[in-house]
Amino acid sequence: MSVASAIVRASHPEPAVAVTAVAALLSFGLDRPWPGVLAAAATVLASQLSIGWINDVLDAPRDAAVGRTDKPVATGAVSRRLILVLGVIAALVMIPLGFLSGVAAGFVALAALISALLYDWPLKSTLVSVLPYAVSFACLPAFVVLGAGLTPPVWLLAAGGLLGAGAHFVNALPDLDDDVRTGVRGLPHLLGRRGSLAAAAVLLLLATAFLAFGPPGAPPLLFWPTLAVALIALAVGVFAMRRDPTSRIPFLSVIAVALIDVVFLLVSGLNLG
Repeated sequence: MSVASAIVRASHPEPAVAVTAVAALLSFGLDRPWPGVLAAAATVLASQLSIGWINDVLDAPRDAAVGRTDKPVATGAVSRRLILVLGVIAALVMIPLGFLSGVAAGFVALAALISALLYDWPLKSTLVSVLPYAVSFACLPAFVVLGAGLTPPVWLLAAGGLLGAGAHFVNALPDLDDDVRTGVRGLPHLLGRRGSLAAAAVLLLLATAFLAFGPPGAPPLLFWPTLAVALIALAVGVFAMRRDPTSRIPFLSVIAVALIDVVFLLVSGLNLG
């Protein structure tokens, strides 16, 4: 693995790209000018890069202890110092980028970053490990909506928080055994594999329901096919998990549900009333 590809791999590129795409799509749907869409996307991308890089730096000793060959920092393919420096730079760059969307939006973006970094340490190993995911994911739509000069509705914040909470349980599933061996015992470890999978499914479907029933008026007819597609995506993740408990496909199914929900919002009119 080259140093460049190791740097990219250590950034957790799949969620970084997906969350950035969500921010860009929401900004576009709220009719922000292209400079505003790019500023929002750049802010979220910088935040995601920082979170991913710092996460891999902090987890490197545990990843090495359990033989994680997919973690370039743990395998020595790239130095911890370089990834730490990149993570700090990305965090510092994110701050002025966030304030390009306004003062309120800038502070929300900063809150999301701080919350996510608190998950990396020390909350990952506690029974409130789900909290940073819920807070940071709720901050994402708040940042985008505030950047468009609007007030984020409670139902949209709730949907973001529920989606984040569900993502936490699914993200932890492949590593449950390794985490326990290295002393990490968060809420998913208390619930176990089946309990975490059930919690994730309920939370993700609730997030989709909030997007449908939160805005004023009856949910659009598009909600039902959207729900069906989301259920299919979740079923694929469950099937993959049953075949291979260490599979990353369930987490990719969560990313798919998030993008499905955003497309549903955009196609149905993004009514924030």
